[in-house]
Amino acid sequence: MSSKASILAAIKKNKPEASSLPALLVFPDEQNLVEKYEKGLTGNGGKLIQAANLEEVQAYIEANFSGEQLKASLVEGIDGNVNVNNISDPHDLEHVELAVLNGELGVAENGAIWMPEKNVVHRVLPFIAQHLIILLKKDSLLTNMHQAYEKVKVNEHGYGVFIAGPSKTADIEQSLVIGAHGPRSLTVFLVD
Repeated sequence: MSSKASILAAIKKNKPEASSLPALLVFPDEQNLVEKYEKGLTGNGGKLIQAANLEEVQAYIEANFSGEQLKASLVEGIDGNVNVNNISDPHDLEHVELAVLNGELGVAENGAIWMPEKNVVHRVLPFIAQHLIILLKKDSLLTNMHQAYEKVKVNEHGYGVFIAGPSKTADIEQSLVIGAHGPRSLTVFLVD
């Protein structure tokens, strides 16, 4: 018997018994998801606004962004002046001031929003726009990332990303810069 065979035989002979996998941790559901979500989102530099309808969202956009600024809206019922579906080269989005998108899931523990590719059309859109507005249904809020990962179907979409606040970076002197590599602001409208 070769030394390799004797080593493998010794390992096989002394192999420990298989043990069952540990039970998954179960976390309690958050009682006040909206309040918890707002805390997570604002902690990341974002802003939460509760809206009764799309007209409130449209009024906010009209009050905060001028008519000549480039606005890309992928939310039906919200006006935009850039048709993202007609753009083949994502570089053409570089001057977009505002992107208005639909979010799929909101995670209360950290303020993150799941954005599948179908909601952004071009992967770069939520990162190249100067300002980002995401609409999120109140009933899509979840307590934690464990629940989010149970709901996210990665194989259904070619791409997806969790977005949690505007772009930010900090140096070793702890100087925080918002909007350094992406959107300068993120506003989430929570709608019924």
